[in-house]
Amino acid sequence: MYEFISQNIMLVALFVTSGGMLLWPLVAKQIGGTKEIGTLETTRLMNGGSALVLDIRDNAEFNSGRIPKSKNIPLAEINKRIEDENTRPKRGRVTPSTREVEYAMYFKQWADK
Repeated sequence: MYEFISQNIMLVALFVTSGGMLLWPLVAKQIGGTKEIGTLETTRLMNGGSALVLDIRDNAEFNSGRIPKSKNIPLAEINKRIEDENTRPKRGRVTPSTREVEYAMYFKQWADK
C-alpha cells in the first residue's frame, strides 16, 4: 500500500482533493449556520409579512420591476452601508458573524418608516 502511494502520489492527491471537493458543500452547510428554505417557506414568510426581501440589483433594474415591498440596496453600496452602520453609535460593531442580525434590526427599522 505504501509503495502504491509513494509511486502514485499525484493520483492519490487527485483522489483526496476530489473527495474533499465533493464533501465540502455538506461540511460548509453544517459549519455555516445558515438555513436553506424552499419556495413554499419563502412564500409563506413573504405573505405573512415577517420577511424582508433585499434586492441587490442596481436602481435601474430595481425600478424596472421588483417584488412588492422589497427593499433595494445595490450590491456596489453594501460595503458602504456596512461602514455607515459601523460608524453609528450602538452596542457593538457589525462583523461578518453579526451582520445578519444587525441588518435584520436595521432593515426592520427602515421597513417600518
